[in-house]
Amino acid sequence: MKPAVFNYIRPESVEETLQLLSDYGDDAKILSGGQSLIPVLNMRLSTPKYLIDIGRLEGLNYIREEGDHLSVGALVKHKDIESSPLVKELCPILGEAIRWVGTTQIRNRGTIGGSIAHGDPSAELPCVLAALRGEIVVASLEGEDVLSPEEFFLTYMLTSMQPDQVIKEIRFPIMSKKSAFSFVEVARTHGDFALAEAAVILETDETETVIKAQIAVGGVNPTPTVLEEVEDHIMGKKLTDELLTEVRRMTEGNVDPESDLHGTAEYRRELVGVLVQRALKTAGERVKKGAGRHE
Repeated sequence: MKPAVFNYIRPESVEETLQLLSDYGDDAKILSGGQSLIPVLNMRLSTPKYLIDIGRLEGLNYIREEGDHLSVGALVKHKDIESSPLVKELCPILGEAIRWVGTTQIRNRGTIGGSIAHGDPSAELPCVLAALRGEIVVASLEGEDVLSPEEFFLTYMLTSMQPDQVIKEIRFPIMSKKSAFSFVEVARTHGDFALAEAAVILETDETETVIKAQIAVGGVNPTPTVLEEVEDHIMGKKLTDELLTEVRRMTEGNVDPESDLHGTAEYRRELVGVLVQRALKTAGERVKKGAGRHE
């Protein structure tokens, strides 16, 4: 199929973009890299009257350290995140996860803002953002709002963004130099959306006792999900095989996946438990090696 007829507009500034969104409301859609939106348009799941192309706007393409977080402009491409020395130094789990995103072609054109706005709970970046307790900055003519992942992602493919808003930047907290991490997923083939995925950031003391844990999963709930119960359970403990088995079982009890043509709900539930167990073990091994966030 091909898209329905639409009017194509390329604004020259963020301000002009916001004015267009204010004027056209639900009749408009934002186009950046197009890797998420174009397939939706081709299937006519969305039929906007106006397509607003922000792909060449200046001012939304940056990666920079700001205080305690890494700010990534909405128009930064996946390939630029993957190759960024700043990402590797300050938030390496983001660089590890980005390698799972789509194909090389998709990473060359797709943007972080587009991936977040798409709202797919199987996507890699929302899962990492949730684990890190990051933030999404959205803008309109009324000003800017800073939203947590819980506030932004409402359910499958649905976010809290209003028709007159655009994503301006994504904020990832800078990881401790003493922390280690792991991102794992299983998909039908490399580049597909995940059947299940897990992101883990871990910190231990000199006795290998867990003093900080951040864990999120994707692909198994309507939104990326932080496993707070699991995080609390492993605090103050060593990552023994027995504890990792408990984590797997607890994870299975904290997700509610649905069956589809790619896998049953029970398969996804068991799979994500194994992935969290595996990610924690990998992060724990990296801590023992003294790799820290620079692994």
